[in-house]
Amino acid sequence: MNPLCGCRSTRQGPSPIFFRPSAWRMWLAIMALSTCAASAGADPGEHSEDRKQLRALMTEVEAGINAQSADRLTALMSDDVTVTWLNAEVSRGKDEVKAYYGRMVGGEKAILDKYLTKVTLAAPARFYGEVAVAEGTAADEFFPRARDAFRLDSRWSSTMRKVDGQWRIATLHLSTNVFTNPLMAEATRWIWYAGVAGACSGGLLVFLLLRRRRH
Repeated sequence: MNPLCGCRSTRQGPSPIFFRPSAWRMWLAIMALSTCAASAGADPGEHSEDRKQLRALMTEVEAGINAQSADRLTALMSDDVTVTWLNAEVSRGKDEVKAYYGRMVGGEKAILDKYLTKVTLAAPARFYGEVAVAEGTAADEFFPRARDAFRLDSRWSSTMRKVDGQWRIATLHLSTNVFTNPLMAEATRWIWYAGVAGACSGGLLVFLLLRRRRH
């Protein structure tokens, strides 16, 4: 009511921020994100049995790799598994995983005689219903047929899902630091060795040519 003229004012002041539509939309978005975060980071006790099974799965993966057994590995995978290996090659399905392993490890024309690893879980797995996501590190040791053995630290991430009540690997991704690793350090040393050898050879050749001209 306007006290000067006795009539109701039609002008309204700015509405409180919590009653603005944009504020409500923002508030609902925050609540939705909070709910998702709480669901993904739920109390570990809620999935204690699942976590026990996943730890056993990780232990068996490590044992299968160290035993050079492709059959043991693929037994832990879903039929439509996708694996991205350290050389960026991708295997889809158990048959491709076995074929890759045969070409790389232990086969008649394989690159490696043996491949050993020690796997570590970086953080507790996150659960999304019947799907779990985990990631960690691996200390790998390779035994090539054409050169000496070398070590490589890598990282892995995996998505697992329940198949007939058992956790199986649906995707597995392996990666390593391509800029700082023992192979790069070795290559750098060989470049230096080649450079020094080339300089010495060049210097010796110049010396011999000059000596020949003098005589």
